[in-house]
Amino acid sequence: MTQAAPAGKADREIPGTLAQYSPEDGCFDEWVTADAEPRPHYARLIHELDRLGPEELHRREETGRRIIHEQGITYNVYGDPKGMERPWRLDPIPLLIGSEEWRGIEGALRQRATLINAILADCYGAQDLIRSGWLPPALVFGQADFLRAAHSARPPGDTHLHFYAADLARSPDGRWWVVSDRTQIPTGAGYALANRLVTSRILPEAFRDCQVQRLAGFFREVQASLAALGSRRTDNPRVVLLTPGPYNETYFEQAYLARYLGYAMVEGQDLTVRDDRVFLKTLSGLEPVDVILRRVDDDFCDPLELRNDSMLGVPGLMEAVRAGSVTVANALGSGLLQSAAFMSFLPGLCRHLLGEDLRMPSVASWWCGQKSAETYVLEHLEDLFIKPAFRPHRRGPEPSQPASAADYEVLRRRISFQPHLWVAQERVRLSTAPAWTGKGISPRPVGLRVYVIATPSGYRVMPGGLSRLVPEPGGRFISMQRGGASKDTWVLSDAPVDEVSLLHRAGAAVELRRVGNNLPSRMADNFFWLGRYSERADATARLLRSTLLRFNPESTGSALPLITPLLDTLEMQGQLPLAAEHPERRLNPESLEAELLGAIFNPRQAGSLRAIADQLERLGMLVRDRTSNDLWRVVSQLNDKLTLPADSPPLLAGDAIGLLSQTLLHLASFHGLARENMTRAQGWRFLDLGQRIERAAYLGTFLDAALHSPEADNPSVLEAVLEVADSAITYRSRYNLLPEMAAVYDLVLLDDTNPRSLLFQLLQMEKHFARLPRERDGALPSPAHRILIRILSEARLMDPRDLHRAAAGAWHATTTGETLRRIRADLPRLSDALSASYFAHSAISRAGSG
Repeated sequence: MTQAAPAGKADREIPGTLAQYSPEDGCFDEWVTADAEPRPHYARLIHELDRLGPEELHRREETGRRIIHEQGITYNVYGDPKGMERPWRLDPIPLLIGSEEWRGIEGALRQRATLINAILADCYGAQDLIRSGWLPPALVFGQADFLRAAHSARPPGDTHLHFYAADLARSPDGRWWVVSDRTQIPTGAGYALANRLVTSRILPEAFRDCQVQRLAGFFREVQASLAALGSRRTDNPRVVLLTPGPYNETYFEQAYLARYLGYAMVEGQDLTVRDDRVFLKTLSGLEPVDVILRRVDDDFCDPLELRNDSMLGVPGLMEAVRAGSVTVANALGSGLLQSAAFMSFLPGLCRHLLGEDLRMPSVASWWCGQKSAETYVLEHLEDLFIKPAFRPHRRGPEPSQPASAADYEVLRRRISFQPHLWVAQERVRLSTAPAWTGKGISPRPVGLRVYVIATPSGYRVMPGGLSRLVPEPGGRFISMQRGGASKDTWVLSDAPVDEVSLLHRAGAAVELRRVGNNLPSRMADNFFWLGRYSERADATARLLRSTLLRFNPESTGSALPLITPLLDTLEMQGQLPLAAEHPERRLNPESLEAELLGAIFNPRQAGSLRAIADQLERLGMLVRDRTSNDLWRVVSQLNDKLTLPADSPPLLAGDAIGLLSQTLLHLASFHGLARENMTRAQGWRFLDLGQRIERAAYLGTFLDAALHSPEADNPSVLEAVLEVADSAITYRSRYNLLPEMAAVYDLVLLDDTNPRSLLFQLLQMEKHFARLPRERDGALPSPAHRILIRILSEARLMDPRDLHRAAAGAWHATTTGETLRRIRADLPRLSDALSASYFAHSAISRAGSG
């Protein structure tokens, strides 16, 4: 409904952005008062939005979307076809909070975090609150989030709650209350940081004028606080971020924070426990870990003592925590206080433990484990929001869907049977905030998540947070998994804001370095396969382009012998089905063309170019905290290029050739960025090793197929060899004649100045092996190096002139052909031996054992 102008103000000129804004009845609106007056702290933003106008604001929203896409800011919605590639949704209009109001929020959340930490310390320590009756035993011991293995495991300073987040909402009278406590893994701080990056770029004028408090100071406190938790005496404690892996919904945020804070992002398989110490598996061996910032749920962290089916944790981690050799943030078991059932006990506990009233109330809650609460809930069942009191696996009514009388009857019986498993809360009517709908500004329900960090001097609150929107008017349930959007949160300052950087100003001389921290083995593995898949995509695109250029539907029979080596190579590398199973398909132009196009675009075909691009994007995601945004952008755009819209008309071979050429340009950009922008450290070295092995394998496979062809000496086949090896221009500049067999094979096999030749790949691998940690330290070559030495020796002894002397059809039986086959067989063994040597470690590094 449109709100009428208040009495006495009918002649007042209403600003443009407010003229069409219609706040909802019965709830608090962040932008305007009940009299339709703009709230004072929004005045500058409203003025700026009026100045911009709808068209410019729409353009800036599009700019924001482009930044989100280019930065690869994503959120994994489970079951969504886009999966990990679903772009993060950000509304361009920020939520503003005045400085005086913020001071109240800040003080209340510091108090609440202190209280929750004290309760956790008691529950995992003396348990006086249970013995004295302040907490019912069933509330603590009756839930799976109470980890008995963590009892008496005291963290440094008795701080169990290093990170805390509170989900806040406003009551209709404007007061803030806490809707939920996030005590286990408070997610979203990285998204709040990403929102700030985007919003400050699309609204730079308003950001400057509003004197917005910066976020970097909070993250500097995070760095300092986590570093202080280490038990070793060292100036540079090793802090790692433990992730569940790339399929977790907030994986982008984890990679973003790891890069921003300067931490290695690890999975459980990257860590191991030896003698009650946690070690990181690196290329040089095992190196000690001091602090683990975890994003893995409590009970998944240690499959030995907690959940034995977990593949995400570190066996023995609980014992290392008890030994005090490593600190886990948040402490294992901190998810206990995340249950909404504790909320009704917090006011009394605050007076008991802190000697003061709780400053910010929780949403009204009733734990049905108390008889009086159970009676009230059963009497008011349809007016309350019912949910499980504890985390496992029973579900209450869907909050966004109306429940029937039968549903309520089933729920009533469940509560009566096991009342301690249920908690009820008052249904919250969220406040509304201005949101851009694409055509104008309208109110949408909003909630705010605020983050708190434990420091040696007490808890500190991030001056901002993650504001989340319900996309539909009148909604009451916020979920990013169900299409919710987000906002930047601007906390305003009374005075000009100082620039704050996460980088510390050095007070003393800096120790100069040429390399960073040792690379984790799994990360080296990811770089290795990133190199392999990038080259696999390049080689596949070249083979398919050469095939389609020579494919003629009008005369398949005459063209088939000339493209057979190309088709055989595509079969052996998995891009085409085996001809032996369906020999008639090669003779049918329509079937062959369909197979070639499927080898490009079919995502369900394991070896297709599209499937390879998917793998390349997955690996790019895994190394995001170690590579530039430009590299990620190229990988993401490559996948977009090979994704055809569902309603697009069938492509012709000519269209596919143009797209393959564009794909090769994208891959050239990828390789150029890797070559020019990555320092020559271990990550780049393994990426390049992977690329060289893959290029040698593809080239060897294609040349072997060509030598088995009866048309191997045909100039058209030799021209295809030069084209796939990207050596045609070099050949023509040296030999003023048609392609000749010995000259062509010498160029693509043994020319050490040709970056596409087999020998060039082997020589580059030899240079890399000389710089690998174990090769430098060992007296004898490693198994992988021995294989490379043998391959390189055999390659150097090849003489392609024997191809010229061979009888027609017997080229594959020459010394060159047989040597090429042995090299092809040895390259996979080289890859496997390299993986065994560097991607799984058990020895403790001498550098990291102190």
